[in-house]
Amino acid sequence: EVQLVESGGTMVEPGGSLELSCAAFGLTFSGFAMIWHRQAPGKEREAVAGISRFGDGTNYKDSVKGRFTISRDNAKSTLYLQMNSLKPDDTVVYYCARGKYFTSWSTYETDYWGQGTQVTVSS
Repeated sequence: EVQLVESGGTMVEPGGSLELSCAAFGLTFSGFAMIWHRQAPGKEREAVAGISRFGDGTNYKDSVKGRFTISRDNAKSTLYLQMNSLKPDDTVVYYCARGKYFTSWSTYETDYWGQGTQVTVSS
């Protein structure tokens, strides 16, 4: 059974930094592109960043380019999202997801999701 478990969400002040992690179980992690999504209350879930199977390809939503960095450690079956210069608008639940296809790091098509981790940016 595929399981994706996010962690690292907490409250942080505007301008602060935070790193999210997503531990993957029940899959050959290096065989899949991985994607971070986020969802604010009452809004649709949106893709934030994607990374190819071996980390040589990354893709970002325009609003997070230059602030967020997606990475992965295939030996640890773990996906990361380093978030810098956080803004109140970044206050949402972040989800990691498994890419459905090899190219999903750029197309954001997914098939399995974690339960999410809440990030709150507030002073």
